[in-house]
Amino acid sequence: MVAPAVTPDQPAAPDTPPAPTASRRRGAVPARMALAVAAGALLYLSFPPRTVWWLAPLGFALLAAVLHGRRARAGFGYGVLAGLGFLVPLLRFTGEFVGLIGWVPLSLFEALFIGLTTAAISLVSTMRAWPLWAALLWVAGEALRSAVPFGGFPWGKIAFGQPEGLYLPLAAIGGTPLIGFAVALTGFGLTALVRAARTTPRATRTLLAPALATVLPLLAGVAAIPLVGTDANAGTVVVAAIQGNVPREGLDFNSQRRAVLDNHVARTMQLAEDVHHGRAPQPDLVIWPENSSDIDPYRNPDAWSRIDQAAKTIGAPISVGAVVVGDDHRPRNTAILWDPQRGPLQQYVKRQLQPFGETMPWRSFFRLFTPLVDRAGMFVPGTSPEVFTMGRAKVGIATCYEVAFDSVVRDSITDGAQLLAIPTNNATFGHTEMTYQQLAMSRERAVEHGRSVVVAATSGVSAIVAPDGTVTKRSGALFTPDALVETVPLRSTTTLATRLGGWPEWLMTAAGLLALASGITTRVRLRRAHRADTGAAAAADTTN
Repeated sequence: MVAPAVTPDQPAAPDTPPAPTASRRRGAVPARMALAVAAGALLYLSFPPRTVWWLAPLGFALLAAVLHGRRARAGFGYGVLAGLGFLVPLLRFTGEFVGLIGWVPLSLFEALFIGLTTAAISLVSTMRAWPLWAALLWVAGEALRSAVPFGGFPWGKIAFGQPEGLYLPLAAIGGTPLIGFAVALTGFGLTALVRAARTTPRATRTLLAPALATVLPLLAGVAAIPLVGTDANAGTVVVAAIQGNVPREGLDFNSQRRAVLDNHVARTMQLAEDVHHGRAPQPDLVIWPENSSDIDPYRNPDAWSRIDQAAKTIGAPISVGAVVVGDDHRPRNTAILWDPQRGPLQQYVKRQLQPFGETMPWRSFFRLFTPLVDRAGMFVPGTSPEVFTMGRAKVGIATCYEVAFDSVVRDSITDGAQLLAIPTNNATFGHTEMTYQQLAMSRERAVEHGRSVVVAATSGVSAIVAPDGTVTKRSGALFTPDALVETVPLRSTTTLATRLGGWPEWLMTAAGLLALASGITTRVRLRRAHRADTGAAAAADTTN
């Protein structure tokens, strides 16, 4: 038997490199597995509260080195390992008070989506301009993970780890998908550049494309800085964010009746005292956190009275977070606009509910594994955005988990919001990194839509964010009462990202899928040609 000859100009069939020795194969796979986990770990370390944003493109570079030239099946496995290295530490907060039963399955399930993405990336990794196609496929993978199942889970989108980075201004052009694309392209381009330099050290022309893929995303971020609007083209207002604290950490933070409400009333009264004595400016509007009233003020006169007293004393409208029970006896996670003279005027009901928390999909099935599923609520989602008119400001509301969803936040802006409020309750996640990750999302939203953002948390971190993503004020220690007061710009102009809506993500996803289809077609064609050549050579050898 004689192996068929391959001329220098004839490409080898995909996935059929010269066979390494058995010992080398045994050593290469564990090494690649370790590198895949390390790539995911770098992505995790790039996220807040750390400020080493540049680790994210390095993580993608390492991931690309593992995936290049691999079969889709291997790409899937390495991607799952990278996803676990990324998501297991990132999502640790989900198991703070329920243990491994929530944290580990969620991390593994979401890592499977990353595995699907990297399987696709493997299939395009030997194409021309592969860093571009790979970055587009990463966007497609994040789009899928943000949509399914149960409404999706966009937590951990690469853009949310970049509030300090050079890529952040790109949010004003294309939102979170464009940032994710730029970070991934830098990393993939870096790997392509290293590979080209190793194989053709003297051919500078072959280095140009990967060098551009590495550098251009960073330069684009710098060039986009003038597009980040910060001027107060609709005036200014003085806002106050109240962090009243909770009596205890954990799932039973509100088990002591009216304690959470009393904390927020007391901190608002203290702020009113500071205003009266000139220690703080008079706020035009006040934002209380999600669940700041632990009892329904419509059904409990004492809660109504306390909230009304706080609004009258501070002399400003308050957005009050409360669980309101409807006529169907089911709860709604609600923000109530409470006027000091006229009482409650308007409501916003949270639309994007948190599965396995506010709702429980497949409750009877998951009850087979743990009785903790019955701690999950049966909340009813809202149906439309509501913009509160609070003095001179039109305020859009995105409650807690909703800040992670592109369309939910965008709806408030297109509905006329000049200012964004993010009321949130992080008490059920203790002292974990969750609150810092959520603050990073709020900073990205500020730049994406050119709006000031007020983050009011029950237990921290509360913050006031300028339209360029800068945190101008933030609360101190977690689980400590605080009040933040700041003059912020109101803006009525919309960014390109707001106007384009979901189009950047759809177009990038479509382009990535077209590249994937081309990659699959090419591999199938080359594999068939390789089989045909092998068969012809075998027949010729038999004849001889």
